[in-house]
Amino acid sequence: MDMFIKIMFLVVFFAVMIGVGIYCRKQATDVNGFVLGNRSVGPWLTAFAFGTSYFSAVIFVGYAGQFGWRFGLASTWIGLGNAVIGSFLAWRILGRRTRVMTQHLDTATMPDFFYKRYNSKALKVTASVIIFIFLIPYTASLYNGLSRLFEMAFGIPYTYCVIAMAVLTGFYVVLGGYMATAINDFIQGIIMLGGIVAVIVAVLNINGGFNETIALLSQQSAVLPSGTEFKGAYTSFFGPDIFSLIGVVLLTSLGTWGLPQMVQKFYAIKSEKSINTGKLVSTVFALIVAGGCYFLGGFGRLFGKMGEDGIKPVGGYDSLIPSMLENLSPVLIGIVVILVLSASMSTLSSLVLTSSSVLTIDFIDPVFCAKQSLSEKKKVLLMRVFIVFFITVSAVIAVIQVKSPVLFISQMMGVSWGALAGAFLAPFMYGLYMKKVPKIAVWINYLIGVGISIASFVCNLTGVKFDNAVLEYFKSPINAGMLAMVLGIVITPLIALITPEKDTDRIEKIFSCYKRKVTVSTIKSMDDVEVK
Repeated sequence: MDMFIKIMFLVVFFAVMIGVGIYCRKQATDVNGFVLGNRSVGPWLTAFAFGTSYFSAVIFVGYAGQFGWRFGLASTWIGLGNAVIGSFLAWRILGRRTRVMTQHLDTATMPDFFYKRYNSKALKVTASVIIFIFLIPYTASLYNGLSRLFEMAFGIPYTYCVIAMAVLTGFYVVLGGYMATAINDFIQGIIMLGGIVAVIVAVLNINGGFNETIALLSQQSAVLPSGTEFKGAYTSFFGPDIFSLIGVVLLTSLGTWGLPQMVQKFYAIKSEKSINTGKLVSTVFALIVAGGCYFLGGFGRLFGKMGEDGIKPVGGYDSLIPSMLENLSPVLIGIVVILVLSASMSTLSSLVLTSSSVLTIDFIDPVFCAKQSLSEKKKVLLMRVFIVFFITVSAVIAVIQVKSPVLFISQMMGVSWGALAGAFLAPFMYGLYMKKVPKIAVWINYLIGVGISIASFVCNLTGVKFDNAVLEYFKSPINAGMLAMVLGIVITPLIALITPEKDTDRIEKIFSCYKRKVTVSTIKSMDDVEVK
């Protein structure tokens, strides 16, 4: 009976996702429809698409487990940072300008934006290669967290879980494109909101409720680098390691500003007016989902045992959240599985759609079809083929990666986020606001983002240890990614100051989109004015 309940949850969920894909297939016949939903997606769908693409099994299982173990309840600050910086400020600072300028330039992807904003095909092609390379490990990390929960709930081997998730996601994305993804994200987002609240309440009740659970966690102590014992470290305001905590908050929050699959949501929103509604909905969503995930992860030390290395728990960080849930009722386990399945599939669909569109529009078409551009039908067909390709490659990597003792979930995501956000955040943000951003500044950002992330990856892969505390701190993929973003934000305007202005007429035409005047009737213009 218990297994029947869990299976019924899955059957209903899968049926809805497939149904949405079939329903949306007519809107995915050309590039604009397949990639952007014809730029007609409303604020609620866009806000949920933004949130569900943001938070996946990587957050729920990987990050919540690792950082909850390291920082205790202070890891909740990560969720709050995700809501304020990663959602509210992202919408406030990037939303309107992205929507207006990308429509004005007629761009559908981030590399295409760089091409038309900075007048460089080389920047476009290079950006597409960076996205192609670094979105794959991010995509692979999604399977890992989800499949661990499937093994716990159903006893299904990891490989079969990966195959099932890949096939289902590929089906509705290939069929319905962005609109199918957006509608499914909305449904999946509702499941995530209800599911995380139910799971937190159930987990706290295992130890007798909120107060009792806090009391147990307060008995855990940490040993600081100085050798001092910090009693109650994991219930303290900023936890045992505030500097590492800041690095995580910045990478996971500010990083969304430079991720192509995130900012692309602003391209597709229906209108400028929808930005304000979407901003509020997205922020509340992040507060509940991200705040809830990291708050739950903060109790990880009550459910895991310290490993022999004295740092990580037995079974690794990725085993903590599943261990919290394994003794819940069948109904709650079913809810959890659907919750994480929703989070993972929504992010996976966004990633593979971004990867396939970038590879087709920004690499294959300009590089191999320079003399005669591909037709709309051929581009859409090619994107569908690449969706299958990306899903297959990432699934294979996921199966191989689970046996690796080095790269657990958060490391894989950290490398990807660091490279992408480090390379793209500054040139994208400043490109929306500053007229004088030279091409050389964009190239330097590419080098900083990719270079620092690869250096961090190699250091961790080879097990290099640094005597210097600063180098050891930035060896972490999380801290390395944070460093790459901050360097880009600081260096770009400095380069602009010492670089002569060029191509001013073209830049003025680009920025003219923000000066467009709209004339409305008196009645319409008074709609939002309070009459006294």
